[in-house]
Formats: sequence, C-alpha cells, structure tokens
Amino acid sequence: MANIASVIVTTDVISVADLATAVRSNVSGAVVTFSGDVRDNDHGRAVASLAYEAHPTAQSLLEKVAREVADRHEVLSVAVAHRHGPIPIGESALVAAVAAKHRQAAFDACTELVDEVKAQIPIWKHQVFTDGTDEWVNCA
Repeated sequence: MANIASVIVTTDVISVADLATAVRSNVSGAVVTFSGDVRDNDHGRAVASLAYEAHPTAQSLLEKVAREVADRHEVLSVAVAHRHGPIPIGESALVAAVAAKHRQAAFDACTELVDEVKAQIPIWKHQVFTDGTDEWVNCA
C-alpha cells in the first residue's frame, strides 16, 4: 500500500519542491510532479485576478481521491495540494507529486491524480478579466 505523504487544501503557498521532497525516498526510482499555475490569460482573454473557493468537504474528498489513485497504481508515495482564496498570477493552484520504483507508474498515477482532482473535488475558480467581466468555472 502506498504512503499518502501529504494531502492538503490550504490558503498557503504550495510548492512542487516541497511535495517532491515529501514523496522522495531511496526506494523510488522516479518522482513525477505537476504544478497547475495561475496564468494571465484564459481562452484568449487577459486575466486580472483569480481566486478559488473550496467547499468544506474538499479536504476529505482530496484525501479519498489520493488514496484511490495510489491504490490503483504501483506507487510508493503520493502527495497533493490545492490552494484556495486569491492566488497571484504565476503561483501554483494545484500541485501533485508521485514516487514509484519505475517512471511509467509514476507518470500514470500523477496524470490520473490531477484528472481526478479536477473532476471530483468541489473547488470553483473565479476569474476576473481585464475588461471587467468575470466567470466562475467548476474545476480544480
């Protein structure tokens, strides 16, 4: 059974390096990471600011998703963090890290983890565009 090294929904800054360190061990031959960063544009529109809102169940559901993904793959350790609140452009909103003995298992698990977080975790994105319009997106 894989170690769940860290799972957190937070307003604090999250970093790829911290999660990679949390999953790394001398047994693993691969550590795969993902950082979903806030960009200054979306579908050709300039983004002025962005914030995420997290439902109170987001933490427990994130833990469940991390465990389920870890159990479906031959991985050693998994870590995932999602930030909420206002997030400056250029900073990470979602970070995942997976350690495995072999690279393909780590890549597969990390991809699935990010996909499942986006599909299942009740976190909504609110974007404000430079033209003054805004939109809510139900995605993580």
